[in-house]
Amino acid sequence: MRPSILKSLKPDIIVEMLDMAVVFENWNKVLETADVLYQCVMCIREDQVEDRGKGARLPSIETERPLVYYIGRSYMMQGVAYQKMGQIDQARACICRYANLDCMEEMGEAEMQIVQEFKRKAEVSRYALEIEAGQVELLEGYVNLLLEYQEEGLEGLTVITEAAVRHGWRVDFIIQMLEEQVNGLGENFGSSNNDNLYQYCYQRALYEQWMGRPQGAVEYILKAMRVVDGRGVERHMLRCIWVLESLREVATEEHIEQYRAILEGMK
Repeated sequence: MRPSILKSLKPDIIVEMLDMAVVFENWNKVLETADVLYQCVMCIREDQVEDRGKGARLPSIETERPLVYYIGRSYMMQGVAYQKMGQIDQARACICRYANLDCMEEMGEAEMQIVQEFKRKAEVSRYALEIEAGQVELLEGYVNLLLEYQEEGLEGLTVITEAAVRHGWRVDFIIQMLEEQVNGLGENFGSSNNDNLYQYCYQRALYEQWMGRPQGAVEYILKAMRVVDGRGVERHMLRCIWVLESLREVATEEHIEQYRAILEGMK
């Protein structure tokens, strides 16, 4: 993309586009948009360095956060996309990049706080990546990290339940412990606008089904449907419907009524 075009873009608008691509699980679009975000910020930084060298007054850059945030965000979302696409080596490389943002020059206190936040996220992401790959020996360390960084609990639950089904792990105690942590945060665990909540409820339904607890599976898939209802993510709803239909024979009459109500609300 031409520098003249990149300089006309706003990093915060690109971040919004990036978030939307993630919601719709368009991983190629995530990679493309994350790269645009990186290039845009690099153009801004190059202009700043050039102006500083000339002794000129730096232009006013209207961004919600310091530039290092957008660089870290671009690396992090590229890592997520590569992970979802099964390109594990590329995901590891991206995690390494946003774990080492402190190699950038001329950062103040605000920038260093952002750098430390990305270091923390990188530590969590490394564990999640290896857990998803089946490294069960790292599970205890991952759980301890989630207990330390409680705001990561819901995403961590999703990672663990998905990995449990994939690799045949029984993790009821871990799930119970982390769910108590998430509930204890006082956050929007029941929010219909929480994509992380949808992802967890969906994966938890699959885990309950795999564990031979179909009633629990129905409860969680209905919760996932309530979360995604009205958000315009048809793919998510169709996945839920497919799972619930596979469980219809074991669903109670009350479950079916809830199911019908959700479908009626979509019309």
